[in-house]
Amino acid sequence: MLTITESEHRISHMQRRLQESGISGALFMFPIDIYYFSGTRQNAALWMPAEGVPILFVRKSLTRARAESPLVDIRPFPSGKEFPTLFSDEIITIGMTFDVIPVQQFNYYTKVLPGRKFVDISPIIREIRSVKSNAELEKLRSGAEKLCSVFSEVPQFLKAGMRELDLAAEFEYRLRKAGHEGYVRMRAFNQELAGGLAVSKGGTAHGCFDGAVTGKGLSCASPQGASLEIIPENEPILLDYAGVFGGYISDMTRIFVIGSLDTRLQEAFDVAISIQSAIQQAMIPGAIAENLYLLALQMAEKAGLDSCFMGLPGEQSKFVGHGVGLELDEFPILAKGFNMPLQAGQTIAVEPKFVIPGKGVIGIENTFIVSGHGGLKVTDIPDEIVFIKP
Repeated sequence: MLTITESEHRISHMQRRLQESGISGALFMFPIDIYYFSGTRQNAALWMPAEGVPILFVRKSLTRARAESPLVDIRPFPSGKEFPTLFSDEIITIGMTFDVIPVQQFNYYTKVLPGRKFVDISPIIREIRSVKSNAELEKLRSGAEKLCSVFSEVPQFLKAGMRELDLAAEFEYRLRKAGHEGYVRMRAFNQELAGGLAVSKGGTAHGCFDGAVTGKGLSCASPQGASLEIIPENEPILLDYAGVFGGYISDMTRIFVIGSLDTRLQEAFDVAISIQSAIQQAMIPGAIAENLYLLALQMAEKAGLDSCFMGLPGEQSKFVGHGVGLELDEFPILAKGFNMPLQAGQTIAVEPKFVIPGKGVIGIENTFIVSGHGGLKVTDIPDEIVFIKP
């Protein structure tokens, strides 16, 4: 559970940023942002003045919110008539997370709080949350260890003739038994995640998900993840899964092969490992996120693999890494145009991958912590392709 000390630290950091921006306070409605400050994921809204004590307004369950949260002021959610009386005339500018608040909700609050100016604080909260405390890093490390343990079990049950779906079901069963919470939260609009990928031939399918590999999925309504395709011998099998433990996400990918692997795919895998190594060394405070992506792209181009780097030709994702934490798509993003300097304590999943038409999908992914010594790997099992005898 969130401690009083940790909660106070997070709140004071946010309040300091509000004061620096000349914002009277922040009104949070997105559940995971509220959880970050309050330690409870109940149906609620959080009012955080730039100075003073925050108020958590709870619809349901007030009892559980009070039991879980270290916040001092936790109240029932006020009526539309009562709500404006809680805001003094000195409250002029109110911050909201425009990246996630529905228009309907925004219109409601502008109506019940007339005369105020509403501004976007999405970049502020995302930057604050990107830097993890020691307590957060410990949760992430612990979860990564459990995720790694499940990956290590794959050779026990992976067999030729299995369907992709069978492999996914077996992996996900073991992951849940290990304590995986199932909520792989994403902030980006219109992005859904099946939980992970267990794909062979289906990995080269076109898809809507903003990632290098989408998977064929089971229907047009669920066009992502494992399919009913039979896993063949002598082709790469990609397992890409996020593990969620204590709310915190670690993300990793490993490649398995039943039999032997095509030489071109092995060469592409070696390039992916080299890219990961170069990024890991460069992952120090002050490094510009975009530059790490450009470094990866240059290495792919030099190897003659740029046309299939991070996706099928013509449908490539324009990133090579993404922040992880309470959400899968946190800051920073190692992407073109993302000029944020890295900070110590940020956690990033680095995932150089190649999708080669007619051959298959290949690559690697690990979660790292930004430090003065480069990226510290927390998904700490060997990166090498695991070959299984037919």
